[in-house]
Amino acid sequence: MTGKLTLGPIVYHWEAEEKRDFYARIADEAPVDTVYVGEVICSKRTPFFDAHMPEVIERLERGGKQVVLASLSEVVIRRERNMMADFCAIDSHEIELNNTAGLFDIDGRAHRIGPLMNVYNERTLGWLAGKGASHVTLPVEVPRAVVGEMARAADALGVGCEVQVFGRASLAVSARCYHARAHKRTKDNCQFVCEKDPDGMPLSTVNGQSFLTVNGIQTLSHSYVDLSGEIDEMVNMGIGHFRIMPQQADMVAVAGIYADRIAGRRDGEETAARLAALKLAAPLSNGFWHGREGHRRFGPRAA
Repeated sequence: MTGKLTLGPIVYHWEAEEKRDFYARIADEAPVDTVYVGEVICSKRTPFFDAHMPEVIERLERGGKQVVLASLSEVVIRRERNMMADFCAIDSHEIELNNTAGLFDIDGRAHRIGPLMNVYNERTLGWLAGKGASHVTLPVEVPRAVVGEMARAADALGVGCEVQVFGRASLAVSARCYHARAHKRTKDNCQFVCEKDPDGMPLSTVNGQSFLTVNGIQTLSHSYVDLSGEIDEMVNMGIGHFRIMPQQADMVAVAGIYADRIAGRRDGEETAARLAALKLAAPLSNGFWHGREGHRRFGPRAA
């Protein structure tokens, strides 16, 4: 098999020192080809890590990783609009847009499209390619039948196609911050309460069943998506990039497991056993891929 393993941006509010240590370990130990870095969820978090970005980028590149800069997913106020304009002016690295506001500022230059841009069909993909998109990561809820069509369309356009294969599924982003509201605070006076939940704040149903996870303005799945069993199928479709998302887990070990799977050194059953041995904080799911409820897990012959 062929394919590249990528590491998506950290979507949680981790302390700066933890982020630095995380990326240092990724640079030295993780068999990933591309690392996406940048604040995607909340513009208020950016000052905590901006000063460390040059050091982190240099460390990752020294470790042989390609670095792609990821943009905000929500652009609501003037300050965020200005931030997006400055972001789109970057020419030192490839950039990934996660909000359509960037399409005005990018002005036709080459860029990537992130999974929060909701690219669900070939016409949208074609239109974005005409605006300079050279690579697209499909939304995690897209089922395999659609992924296959999108991969064919991307190949015809000369656009790279990427799918998230591990980590919590991003289900929605909002202008409001539920994380702050849950602690009786406003978005403007949140006091960065989201840092208390480095793997997201769990939500349960009224009868105590784990349901969703909240991360600032973002709603995530409770389960971790795991498409390791479906990678053979993706490769046959023409998918060339496989994204794992940072979680509070041994991500170097996770990267090694998926790298072995993508390279064909392990089959799906062996990979599932290795993931189980990590004792991850949430159950694994692949329902969206099979066109079913996202939180469920199905075998290779699921309808």
